[in-house]
Amino acid sequence: MSESLALQGGIPIRQTEFPAWPVGDATEEAALVEVLRSGRWGSTHGDQVAQFEAEFAAAQQAEYGTCLANGTLALVAAYQAAGVRAGDEVVVPPYTFIATVSAALFLQAIPVFADVDPETHLLDPAAVEKVITPRTRAVVAVHIGGRPCDLDALTEVCTRNGVALVEDAAQAHGASWRGRRVGAIGDLGTFSFQSSKNLSAGEGGIILTNSAELNDAVYPLVNVGRTRDGAWYQHDHLGYNLRLTEFQGAILRAQLKRLPEQAKRRAENADRLTAGLGEFPDAIALAPEDPAVTEHARHLYLFRLRGATAAERDWFVSALQAEGVPCSPGYPGLHTNEAVRSRMTELLRAADRPEAAFDCPVTDQLAANTVWLPQNLLLGEESDTADILAAIAKVLRNR
Repeated sequence: MSESLALQGGIPIRQTEFPAWPVGDATEEAALVEVLRSGRWGSTHGDQVAQFEAEFAAAQQAEYGTCLANGTLALVAAYQAAGVRAGDEVVVPPYTFIATVSAALFLQAIPVFADVDPETHLLDPAAVEKVITPRTRAVVAVHIGGRPCDLDALTEVCTRNGVALVEDAAQAHGASWRGRRVGAIGDLGTFSFQSSKNLSAGEGGIILTNSAELNDAVYPLVNVGRTRDGAWYQHDHLGYNLRLTEFQGAILRAQLKRLPEQAKRRAENADRLTAGLGEFPDAIALAPEDPAVTEHARHLYLFRLRGATAAERDWFVSALQAEGVPCSPGYPGLHTNEAVRSRMTELLRAADRPEAAFDCPVTDQLAANTVWLPQNLLLGEESDTADILAAIAKVLRNR
């Protein structure tokens, strides 16, 4: 019975919970009470959000940071600050969270899908080059799972074609490319502080940039059209109210102090997983190491099941979950999403432009054979990682 799969009535490998997420203690509690008692709950009157903006920007080696309500609206504001307008095209990978695409659609811009690399799940610069047109205004580099995209190649493509490079770094807090932290290597970079993220306040986001001009373009979008030095009721632009509260700023400041130690622990446990999974080369494929990726944020640990169909992968996920290891099949390709395709069709027809047809065979393959492990599994002890490997081995033996 001990070798029988838990899915089939056997004893699970793991019968206790993995580390909970998010992590908080008396530090966050004291910070929240301080804001409560201050009476300065909004960021227009307090200093917690402003201090976090400066601290996070410094941690990511960026000149400027502007906090806002969430990662989705961070993308909307970043695209708009980069000059994306109705009818423009934004090049995006299909293997990403829907916000990368919906943010463009909210601006009545057209997402154009460029396929991803089959080993890294990241935007393929060669595929980007093929789909850039005179209507392209931005390319979005999504650092899936916390692994940076090839920012050298993407910067070169964007610079040569005169389009903005936006980094969707929602999962990449602390990640770096050739020793530079992501988020301000491109023209603009966005992060999310949603509940599952490595740095979390439940919700929230930030836009980073090294450009004073772009930073000034972001500010009124977040602050109801105001300029930094203008009067309270002086609205020189049209903008949203996307501001964070001081409570969120206080939590984020405390969480940021925890991030380096947590990142170190994630990296160590990810290395143990990589070494262990290397014992199954015929069954499991891992992304190759890249010396240009000098820090991987490890928001997700991704691996692929060689030769698996979607049904076989889904069975594997169910079996691994039954053994007590939380996991996920990950993203479906957004190029097949009906809500996305329907809105794109509406916009293209209204502009009397031909409907889009996207062929993304690599994403189709990855959407069928990829497995995700969430970041909190990497915050445990060495014995926790050993349980993950034992559970994977058991499922593979009974595959």
